[in-house]
Amino acid sequence: MNYSVAVSFNNALGYIEYDGETKSASVVLDDDRGRALADKFLHSIHEILIPHETLLDFTREAIDPLASVGNFKVALTKLWEETGIHVDWSRPVEYVKLHPHY
Repeated sequence: MNYSVAVSFNNALGYIEYDGETKSASVVLDDDRGRALADKFLHSIHEILIPHETLLDFTREAIDPLASVGNFKVALTKLWEETGIHVDWSRPVEYVKLHPHY
């Protein structure tokens, strides 16, 4: 399963695409620093608090972003916090592919 999400960093628009078959991700972003930050983030294990039954019920879990599409999505919730790269969940990726600049 492939999954893509739009991202932005500084004034560059782009996207990150996860390939479930190869368990890899491609960062398409016209900013060298942003691309490097995203790539490093995606190739690192992250300790993330995962919610459960209530708003106070969390467990800390080690998440490998490239292990599955589910892990990829969970890890992306922390991308901004760790790198400053904004995940634009609502921006259509097809739009970004046609218009990679603001």
